[in-house]
Amino acid sequence: MASNGSSSQHSLRHGIYAPTMTFFDTQTEDLDIPTIKKHAVRLAEAGLVGLVTMGSNGEAVHLTRDEKTAVTRATREALDEAGYKDVAVLAGTSENSIRLAIESCKDAASAGAVAALMLPPSYYRAQSSDALIYGFYTTVAEASPIPIVIYNYPGAVSGVDLDSDFMIRLVEATKGKICGAKFTDANTGKLTRVAYATDAQSIKSLGSGWMAFGGIADFTLQTAASGGSGIIAGGANVLPKLCVKVWNLWQEGKYDEAIEMQKMLSKGDWVLTKSAIAGTKAAIEMEYGYGGFPRRPLQRLSEEQRKQVQDGIAQAMKVERSL
Repeated sequence: MASNGSSSQHSLRHGIYAPTMTFFDTQTEDLDIPTIKKHAVRLAEAGLVGLVTMGSNGEAVHLTRDEKTAVTRATREALDEAGYKDVAVLAGTSENSIRLAIESCKDAASAGAVAALMLPPSYYRAQSSDALIYGFYTTVAEASPIPIVIYNYPGAVSGVDLDSDFMIRLVEATKGKICGAKFTDANTGKLTRVAYATDAQSIKSLGSGWMAFGGIADFTLQTAASGGSGIIAGGANVLPKLCVKVWNLWQEGKYDEAIEMQKMLSKGDWVLTKSAIAGTKAAIEMEYGYGGFPRRPLQRLSEEQRKQVQDGIAQAMKVERSL
């Protein structure tokens, strides 16, 4: 596939991105904007090249439309105020209707996001089809003021799993208005095929500017080796320097060292993956002094569970602190 011109429509760079957590007052569950800003700056300081608000880790399904916009705006403001204007902000804009998805993209753009991360519609799964999903993405991409990143996460959308042929067809049809995909399906073969077909940006080349993101820190190295553009991974909220180190070592051709670092990262990230949002927030609080809890109905961890998380990531955190 020839260059689709998307590199001129976004400011995304290859490297590590975090789908940021949304922090709340522990008593009222109101947005804790100062902590949201603090977290954004800490991740930028650690070397991340982009942040994604209102993804799965950001509890988008628990927030109002105004709250989502406030979080994205606060994140962009915090980065700008701290001198990290080159750190991109993407925003999750997943909705089940075309109308709401377009409105969400407009909200995200107004708040400073340069691209929108979007799941396929899934609520009416029994009535869904390739044609429905194709029409959804092409229509939203055409109307959105910012380009779309496809979010392929079968676990969050009733098992809807877009294959590589379908993604490539979407890219060809939208002429740069779909600028990337996040592969939270952990299918590195699919990522490889799509990255190759789109001439994706990678460690070695700017390519067309199209972005092929791994979706889990567990396969940071594998994404780099597959010609991917980076990862958007929840583990980067807790282990950002370790994620960056794996990516940079591969870029420097230090493959054996990168493999050893990936082993540490995978071990720690699995603990965070299993303990989900509550566990990741607990880890942030225990290691960095802030974090709090998810919004209800998500449950809080017990002290015993918190200790298990801390023990489980101890080896990875030792490396993180040394970097």
